Amino acid sequence: MKKYLTTILVTLLTMTALCGCAGGTGASSEDKPSKNATYGGTVVVGIQQDIDGLDPHKVTAAGTKEILFNIFEGLVKCDANGDLTGAVAEEYSLSEDGLEYTFKLRPNVKFHNGNTVTAEDVKYSLERVSGLLDGTPLVSTMSAITAVDIIDEKTVRVTVGSVNPELIYSFTAAIIPAGSGEDENADPIGTGPFRFKSYTPQEGIVIEKFDDYWKKGFPYLDEVDFKIVGSAETAIMELKAGNIQIYPYLTDSQAEEVKSTVQVLSAPSDVVQALFFNNAAEPLNDVRVRQAICYALNREEIIGFVAGGDAAIVSTAMLPTLTSYYEDLNDHYGTTGNVEEAKKLLAEAGYPDGFDLTITIPSNYEYHMQTGEVVVEQLKAVGINAKIDAVEWESWLSDVYTDRNYQTTICGITSDMTPGYLLNRFTSDNKKNFINFNSSSYDDIYGNILEAKSLGERGILYKELQKILCDEAATAFLQVPVLKVAMSSELDGYTFYPIYVQDMSTVYYTK
Repeated sequence: MKKYLTTILVTLLTMTALCGCAGGTGASSEDKPSKNATYGGTVVVGIQQDIDGLDPHKVTAAGTKEILFNIFEGLVKCDANGDLTGAVAEEYSLSEDGLEYTFKLRPNVKFHNGNTVTAEDVKYSLERVSGLLDGTPLVSTMSAITAVDIIDEKTVRVTVGSVNPELIYSFTAAIIPAGSGEDENADPIGTGPFRFKSYTPQEGIVIEKFDDYWKKGFPYLDEVDFKIVGSAETAIMELKAGNIQIYPYLTDSQAEEVKSTVQVLSAPSDVVQALFFNNAAEPLNDVRVRQAICYALNREEIIGFVAGGDAAIVSTAMLPTLTSYYEDLNDHYGTTGNVEEAKKLLAEAGYPDGFDLTITIPSNYEYHMQTGEVVVEQLKAVGINAKIDAVEWESWLSDVYTDRNYQTTICGITSDMTPGYLLNRFTSDNKKNFINFNSSSYDDIYGNILEAKSLGERGILYKELQKILCDEAATAFLQVPVLKVAMSSELDGYTFYPIYVQDMSTVYYTK
């Protein structure tokens, strides 16, 4: 893909390429199909939760976005190396002042309804996500867009209000047919390698090969069935029986159990797991209580139990692979637990004998459930009587994430390709701030980041944000797990990405 970019953007792309991860077997994101591939066939992928919608601009759950990656594409998309490549657009340029992006559309890209993508479709999609259409931005970063102009039938110019060297990554937002927004949730139409076939609540979603996909030779499979599995035990049984061919997000014990039956692939993930605190709920509204819990946790023991030691300890909401932005704060509370300091802080806060604590965990995630078991035991040592409240995924989304009606929860937050994605959610007015963290200093610094025009400036400020999260014990960050995926020995081509996706276009049955 041709890029005419300022030095700032080239620097950012280079950084991301270095920070990306690739692994697995067979084809990655190469343009040429594999010579070892057999075309056709159906693959069943076990997933841990139901989707929260089909409108690509409105879905929230990472588990939904990883599926919709196969149906929708933006002007650009991420490849397995962490680079941006052309999708609906074949090339783009950035003006010298950094305020105008010009996209040249790829010729003859088809929507799943058979229509060719036009500049009008692109204009509509970008105005919808930016809020220019109705005043409500659906992708917060895209609110920077002030105008979308059609230059000709294959060229679109996007004007933004301020320079943002990370904004190009937001143009991965899905391009959909003009005027189709309110219909997408019922009849999703994109440009991806697979098109939507069917969805059954609590059962799963089926996608089928799109024969007119612009990238010739892809996908290989005729159909992919993303099937909801009721529990980890069910998933393992179905894997062994051959009823599902791919199952991601294995715990270490699960990987050991199935490795003699199927392939187990692994790569660093883009997930930060934490014991998240509701900063507005008693007694967690006292910073000393939050700090005490951070001291009480033995992260090394947690990782040893859940991941077999194969994960990165973190004390911040930033991926260690983003080396220019990551601040190593593991020495602040330590990694092996400090019971004495935890008890001291609890006594100062008025809880010398501890207190009762509820940890709400989505039961479909065995990795988080196992983490919770270790956390419960560790908190006993400082007098905190913690219990796990295992809930269905839909309940977790509504009660914890949306309504913020909880004390603590264990889950993972996923990153996109921008270093600020994992940090902007903790500003006080962000709808994703489900932990109710409120810090004027944090908000002020994040505001300065939005005004910063260089990546160097942003890097310094991102590190300051991480220090505030750590000092205030906004959350007890735990680890960045390694992503382990079980796959049938009959398959090849599974590709790992530095973002949370299940790309089925590269998967194939071997000859």
